[in-house]
Amino acid sequence: MHTLLITGPGGAGKSTVAAATAIAAAREGRRVVLLTADGVEPADRLRVARLDSGQEFRDEIVALQERGSALLGMVGARPLTAEELTELPGAEEFALLRAVRRAATAPDTDLVVVDLPPLHRAVTTLALPAQLRRYLARLLPAERQAARALRPVLAQLAGVPMPAQWLYETAARWDEELAAVQAVVEADTTEVRLVAEPGPASADALRLGRLGLALQQLPVSAVVANRLLPQGSADPWLTGLAAQQEKHAAEWAAELPVIPLAHLGRDPRGPQDLALLAETAGLVPQPPAPRRGWAVEDRRAEDGVLVWEVPLPGARKSELDLIRRGDELLLTAGPYRRIVPLPSVLRRCSVSGAALADGVLRIRFTPDPGLWPRTP
Repeated sequence: MHTLLITGPGGAGKSTVAAATAIAAAREGRRVVLLTADGVEPADRLRVARLDSGQEFRDEIVALQERGSALLGMVGARPLTAEELTELPGAEEFALLRAVRRAATAPDTDLVVVDLPPLHRAVTTLALPAQLRRYLARLLPAERQAARALRPVLAQLAGVPMPAQWLYETAARWDEELAAVQAVVEADTTEVRLVAEPGPASADALRLGRLGLALQQLPVSAVVANRLLPQGSADPWLTGLAAQQEKHAAEWAAELPVIPLAHLGRDPRGPQDLALLAETAGLVPQPPAPRRGWAVEDRRAEDGVLVWEVPLPGARKSELDLIRRGDELLLTAGPYRRIVPLPSVLRRCSVSGAALADGVLRIRFTPDPGLWPRTP
């Protein structure tokens, strides 16, 4: 199973490119699922899964109320009916993640193409499963469930009600779902493809987006340079715009494969225009290469340190910050933040410095003599 996540700056045409990519892959004989909120017609070997975040939200809240009906009854609460529920901010992201998990585990499927939200929202959405699982583990530790038989006694001794069993069961169910989504996002068979119209504004958006994706260890396989204007026009204004696009596309090509997608001379509409775009070479993704993790380099023999190499393409020193907190590292890159557990070998060390060079943050760790095993 191959999962292709497509995103880009708002208005760049990512939904159109996602649909054209799915059509192109289906034409080559792959069994494709396209996950999108747009109206795209299914075709031979192409299934379209429409995202309905409102319905997902209503179903989840109704189910949650049913599981907690005893507690709601104790406090005199009146459950909400599905008809009076309207989705809240964030519901779309959760519905999308669950839909990705369902599509990626569907039988008889070779490729899942996911039309993600615009780039910044896409980065934060893809980071949600790991973040929420960490929150659940801290707020409702699994080991606390072992004491559930003692809750009535503890409630009498403390004089306050103890958390109901349904709360822990709900947390466990959520954690299981989030773990399944996280497994899809972090799989070697999942990759991200960016879509942008070459220009100054999109260049900065792509840089920050790539930085956020790299922080989540999500590889970007290619950039689709969308709506490219024809070269060699007799119109000086059009020639200038085309030259600007060519310049920025060349800069992207120095770091990533670029798939050029020509401007149709109109906004793409209907299956005929999508089929025309699907003829573009390179749209059909190839199986991704295995992901390269954040490597730990042992330099104790030379410098007495271990170095954790964190690839952060496009990062600037002024945008970076890191804090060691116990066995975790809080790493900030631009507008994005991630808390990552330290590899076991680094937990017995202290952070002694960091440097950014050639798009790689190298964090130096000095072994703690009190914790490091001594050689005889």
